[in-house]
Amino acid sequence: MSQTFSLVDSLALDDLHTFLTRAAHIEEGSVRLIAGSGVLAAYVAVLYPVGLRDETPTVLGLRTFALTQVATFDAVVPLRALIERLVRLQNAERDRSEEVTVGLPIEVNTATWAAISPPRGGWLTLDPTDPRMLEAVSRAGIDEITAAVPDEIGEKILRRVRSEVWSRPIEGLEHVPAGAAFAAMTLGFLATDAPVTIHETGPWTRLTSPGGHILVRRKPWTLQL
Repeated sequence: MSQTFSLVDSLALDDLHTFLTRAAHIEEGSVRLIAGSGVLAAYVAVLYPVGLRDETPTVLGLRTFALTQVATFDAVVPLRALIERLVRLQNAERDRSEEVTVGLPIEVNTATWAAISPPRGGWLTLDPTDPRMLEAVSRAGIDEITAAVPDEIGEKILRRVRSEVWSRPIEGLEHVPAGAAFAAMTLGFLATDAPVTIHETGPWTRLTSPGGHILVRRKPWTLQL
């Protein structure tokens, strides 16, 4: 039997589509969907290391959606396949206030980043930060990468440049790499002037805004003793 989840209405469907489309512009790959307790958590990877010597931090984006029916699953599916299903549902004639049931595409097992799970509790709240500062950090990083990388370059060199830029810590924000700001801006989480709250637990840092969450997992040797 195929797995499904039911969103409250077409507005929620549109929000999920927008989130996944933004994620696909950054990294065409997979989305991890975890359903339980009436909530769907959708995780996407913005940055992650490839190989043991890659110093790129793991940076994930997270949006949650209320479900109208009981569903329990933890599945990793192709981004594009799920987006196509959402588009078909958006184009179907229906009352936009009615719930929308979405079927999951065939699962994949190649997303290494999906094997790690951020903790659900135990977060220590730190001082919030200004979303405009995060946007400025993101735009500066994008400009630096654009200036440093020629039009035609090998994937290995491009990944190295991106890793160097997005791994740098943001000045004044301990354990928050520039890649977290990049993720927050490109996923549309900095669309308001509301402060971005910062939370930590173990090797994880979470940035939370009204638009969603950015989760950063640090390398073990970057932890303070």
